[in-house]
Amino acid sequence: MLKYYNYDIVFQEIPDEVTLAVNLTGCPVHCPGCHSPHLWKDIGEPLDEAALRTMQALYPGEVTCIALMGGDADSAAVERLCAFIQRELGLRSSWWSGRDELPEGIDLAHFDYIKTGPYIAELGGLKSRRTNQRLYRVDHPSGGSGPVLQDITNRFWR
Repeated sequence: MLKYYNYDIVFQEIPDEVTLAVNLTGCPVHCPGCHSPHLWKDIGEPLDEAALRTMQALYPGEVTCIALMGGDADSAAVERLCAFIQRELGLRSSWWSGRDELPEGIDLAHFDYIKTGPYIAELGGLKSRRTNQRLYRVDHPSGGSGPVLQDITNRFWR
């Protein structure tokens, strides 16, 4: 079961989106230098469809995307909630994973954006040209070829 610690509207995590970022707890990655080590703990409230619907209702017409920040301990639950965000809430979905690679079998059709990679202090976050982290837009081309990951990390570089 996924749990969340807090949430807020943010403008920098996903380019061109007004994003409701939901900070998930129970992170198994434990990046050295993590800015939120309290999110390693199993704390917070359960995150399910009803909780997401309640959060969205607080910002009617303001949010274009919901980002699940973390959730690496239960990627199947992340995928299920991202499908709900797209299908039922009519918003774009985003997953910020701390893993280098996505879990096998993940269905990209349920995501609009995916960030991968642990935080490595000497390489910096997404704003650093040296970063190991990547933000992908999931393109959904017509014609049945399936979703394609488009690296948009350079959108953070100035």
